[in-house]
Amino acid sequence: MKAFVTLLFLAVLGGAVFWYVTRPGTAGAETYAGLTGDAARGETVFWAGGCASCHAAPGAEGEERLVMAGGTALASSFGTFYAPNISPDPEAGIGGWSVADLGNAMQAGVAPGGAHLYPAFPYTSYTKAEPQDIADLHAFMATLPASDAANKAHDVGFPYTIRRLLGGWKSLFLDDAWVLTNATTDRLARGRYLVEALGHCGECHTPRNRLGGLDTANWLGGAANPAGEGRIPNITPGGLDWSEADIAEYLKSGFTPEFDVAGGEMAEVVQNTAQLSDEDRASIAAYLKAVPAVESAAQ
Repeated sequence: MKAFVTLLFLAVLGGAVFWYVTRPGTAGAETYAGLTGDAARGETVFWAGGCASCHAAPGAEGEERLVMAGGTALASSFGTFYAPNISPDPEAGIGGWSVADLGNAMQAGVAPGGAHLYPAFPYTSYTKAEPQDIADLHAFMATLPASDAANKAHDVGFPYTIRRLLGGWKSLFLDDAWVLTNATTDRLARGRYLVEALGHCGECHTPRNRLGGLDTANWLGGAANPAGEGRIPNITPGGLDWSEADIAEYLKSGFTPEFDVAGGEMAEVVQNTAQLSDEDRASIAAYLKAVPAVESAAQ
C-alpha cells in the first residue's frame, strides 16, 4: 500500500511538472500595448515575412496572392501541415485578432485560445521581430481581401497530435538570440533582421536535428528538402560564390549570374523579395556574405 501511494504521488507530481513546463507562454499584452500600426510599413513586413508564399491559395497569381485563404501543404518528417486562412474574415480568418493575438502567434507560437501552434509556422524566427513590425503587419493585413475558405486539418499522427508536447519543444528550441552576433554596420544589422527574423531563411536552408530543431552550427548550410526531393542549397560563402550584386539581383529578378532562373519554392520567395527596396535586398546580400562559411551541408 505504501509503495502504491508513493507511486501515485510521483505520478501526480510528474504530471504537475509536465503541465507546468509545457504550458503555453505568451509575450504579454504589455508588449503590444499602445502600438499603432502603419499599413504602409506593414506591407514591407508582409513581403519580407513571405506571408503570401504559404498563406495564398496554391497556384494563386497576381492580385490573388493577396488573398490569404491558406491551404498550402507543408510536408515534414512529422506529417503534413496546411497553412491556415489568415485573411481578415472574422470567422474563417483572423479578422477578430488583436495586435497582441497576432504577436503571440508569431512570436510565442500560441493561438488566441491558448493552444500551442505547430512550428511549421516559423515563430522560431518571428520571435526576433520587433513588436512595432507586428503592429504594422496587423494594420496592413486588415486591408487585404477577406476569404471564407475553411481551414484544412493537419495530417499528423500520434504523438504529434498532442499539442501540449510543443511546450517542451519550445523550451529547447524557441530562442530569440541572433545567430550572427557581430553585425557591426547598419546594413549588416538590417540584413540580419531580414534573414534571421522576418525572412526566416534559416527555416529551410538550415539542417534540423531529430527533434526538428535548427542546427545553428550549420546555419544556412543547406538541408534536406522536407518534400523528399533533392536538397535545399547551402547559401553561406562556402556554398554560394556569388557577389553581393549577384545576390541582390537574384532577389529582385530571379536571374542567376549564369542567366538561369529561380524555380520551385524559391520562385515564390523571389516574388516576395522583389517587392522590397534595393537597400533591403543589398542588406540581405551583405548578410549572406558575412555569415560563417559552411563548406559542406550537414547530412
